[in-house]
Amino acid sequence: MKTIMTSFACLAIVTIMVSCGGTSEQKPAAPGTVPAAKPASDDPKANKGIGPVKELTLGELDPAMAAEGEEIFKKMCSACHKPAEKFIGPAPKGILDRRSPEWIMNMILNPEEMVKYDEIAKKLLIEANLAPMANQHLTQEQARAVLEYFRTIK
Repeated sequence: MKTIMTSFACLAIVTIMVSCGGTSEQKPAAPGTVPAAKPASDDPKANKGIGPVKELTLGELDPAMAAEGEEIFKKMCSACHKPAEKFIGPAPKGILDRRSPEWIMNMILNPEEMVKYDEIAKKLLIEANLAPMANQHLTQEQARAVLEYFRTIK
């Protein structure tokens, strides 16, 4: 077991080093993307992240969508995330108290660009000692269902 954990830790460190590029030099945005501007306020919920979701207003909780999102989460996300506790990745419990819905959706849909150019995502990756999130290639509808599930986690 100790050998497995040591191997995993080494793999995580190498992955982080490779994904960070090993330099403090700011890399230009990928074609078709725009690096995030700093939010107008210090409120992290003002940051909408980098990706296709520019505006999202949440209405009343949709139980059917949340149930669909829970199934998607179990299938695509549970290898790295537990609903209420940090695992390989952070727990989604209470995420809407800390981040905007747009930021959450863009993190699900566009994790590579988010950890490269979004200040909050970069900081979380380093400070929380997290592994970079894998892109599960969810559709916007699937990501929205997962977000609706996150609203139910108490």
